[in-house]
Amino acid sequence: MRALIVDDSAVMRKVLQRALKETGLGVTEVLEATNGQEALELLRTQQGSETELDLILCDINMPLMDGLSFLEQARQQELATDVPVVIITTEGAERQVLRAIAAGARGYICKPFTADQVRSRIQPLLRAGA
Repeated sequence: MRALIVDDSAVMRKVLQRALKETGLGVTEVLEATNGQEALELLRTQQGSETELDLILCDINMPLMDGLSFLEQARQQELATDVPVVIITTEGAERQVLRAIAAGARGYICKPFTADQVRSRIQPLLRAGA
């Protein structure tokens, strides 16, 4: 399984990477982007690659391009259209979560989280895409 983590915090990217590995879902590679613009560029370079992404985990609040704008732009540009996107958010961001779901996100994970919570949110999405 290949995943992309989009978050401006290096610490949060490491926490998410560790949580993914602890899920036991067979993560073989984790790509990282620090904002939505960087993530879009990465998706463009990955387009047509033999090793496609299986999952995108994306924070909402980031500089340059936030997670919601990234999601909307990725869909408009038809990048990684079949890859499930899970938004990472804080507890009080219900309006943003609803906007993310409307833009195509398939789920969300609230901070703080455990590896078990990450697994329970991601596992059904991976099965649905299989």
